Amino acid sequence: MKEFNVLDEAKKVFDIEIDSVQKVKKSLDKNFENIVEAILKCKGKIVFTGMGKSGYIAKKLASTFASLGTTSFFLHPSEAQHGDLGMVSKEDIVIAISFSGESEEILRIIPNIKKIGAYIIGISGNQNSTLIKKSDLTFVLPRIEEACYMKLAPTSSTTSTLVLGDAIAVVCAKIKAFKKQDFALFHPAGALGKSLISTVGDLMSTGKENAVVSQNDTFERALSEMCRTSLGMVNVVNDNGELLGVFTDGDLRRKLAEKVDIYKMRLDDIITKKPVTIRKDMLAVEALRIMIQGNKKVSVAPVVDENNKLIGSLCTKDIIKAGIVL
Repeated sequence: MKEFNVLDEAKKVFDIEIDSVQKVKKSLDKNFENIVEAILKCKGKIVFTGMGKSGYIAKKLASTFASLGTTSFFLHPSEAQHGDLGMVSKEDIVIAISFSGESEEILRIIPNIKKIGAYIIGISGNQNSTLIKKSDLTFVLPRIEEACYMKLAPTSSTTSTLVLGDAIAVVCAKIKAFKKQDFALFHPAGALGKSLISTVGDLMSTGKENAVVSQNDTFERALSEMCRTSLGMVNVVNDNGELLGVFTDGDLRRKLAEKVDIYKMRLDDIITKKPVTIRKDMLAVEALRIMIQGNKKVSVAPVVDENNKLIGSLCTKDIIKAGIVL
């Protein structure tokens, strides 16, 4: 086997695929605009279908469209021939992807899709293909060189189709004014979703997990309560449950450093009386910002209501553990 430079060969693949994407970019025309307009007017679903490598691209694009607010799913053309066409309705748009435009599995379901009444958008690299001729709207990719050294394996063609589909999805989302909050709604397990949905109330410690003492309790009781939980802080409240202040492990260290007899001190003389507080309905990411970027940087903060009554406590570690970051 002839020796060659591995990195040089890899860079050739990048160059060929980048060139292919650039060609598709330059070929964008009225057909692209018509496809976007049709999708925006669609009252049903966007159904992607493709076979082989084109099928993988179609499946990824269906996922992208769905995550950006356009109801979409992938229909396997073979399974479609055995009942899955029942998922397609006359109000839907079917986007069929085949670089050759002659994929047998795709062409077999075209007549049935037309009988159902769904709109067909064909994406192919062959202007004279059967798929293009039988589609209601089309986009024909320009002549593309595959990055495979044998010029056989679908590489540049699939990459270009993917980028084309992503462009359609993103443009549609922007026109529909799809926002971060909308994206988060469909991605509750993702970092962004958690940041835009999770509230302080979802993550705070309450009940037995919270550390609370009365203003009339002794310092020893407060210390015992703080040690009982992993908060590193104990909340001090009055008889009405209103927050008077907090006593933290940091306060304890500072008093010990002063070499005072802390067991003889009144709790009122030790607590921090104007601590950083947060509200239950606040987004957890906003609470995290207040706690670590505010004038008083804290690792735990009491959660109070509009009347300053204690509801719970929130630790920064619990926010970060939930996958929420700034």
